[in-house]
Amino acid sequence: MNRRHFIATGIKAAAGLALCQAVPAWAGKGSRTLSFYHTHTKESLDITYARTGFYEPQALERVNYYLRDFRTEDIHTIDPGVLDILWRIQQEMGCNGTYEVISGYRSPKTNQALRSKSHGVAKRSMHMDGKAIDIRLTGQNTQKIRDCAIALKSGGVGYYAKSDFVHVDTGRIRTW
Repeated sequence: MNRRHFIATGIKAAAGLALCQAVPAWAGKGSRTLSFYHTHTKESLDITYARTGFYEPQALERVNYYLRDFRTEDIHTIDPGVLDILWRIQQEMGCNGTYEVISGYRSPKTNQALRSKSHGVAKRSMHMDGKAIDIRLTGQNTQKIRDCAIALKSGGVGYYAKSDFVHVDTGRIRTW
């Protein structure tokens, strides 16, 4: 086997593993479905992103597009852990409402533009890595969503009372 063939085979194997990526053990083997409404694009998405213990690659691709930077149309891979946090919030709160998306992926250009207008935007925002989302959940109080997300201890949780939304990300556990 020559070097190029070896490398190509390794890349194909890694891609295959990514397509069959197992969900976290705590999630069980059932299906996980989420509903979204994007407050800026007015687009809706109802999606089953995991089944029988594995993420659905085509569903994740649709999520990547849906949560694109709507200002630049840039698309980025969204960490499925973000979806798992949203799904767990619904499970803990005993609801299955629609997530209102305020912000998903943000390109560095968009993040810088937002930073120039507000000191509340992080220079190295996790939105730029596809690891964060800003949301509301229909029929639910955002303070309760925040409290639930904090109790999950799955990453960062920010609460923006004035704008009435919650930020969740898959980074280290922290709150603001």
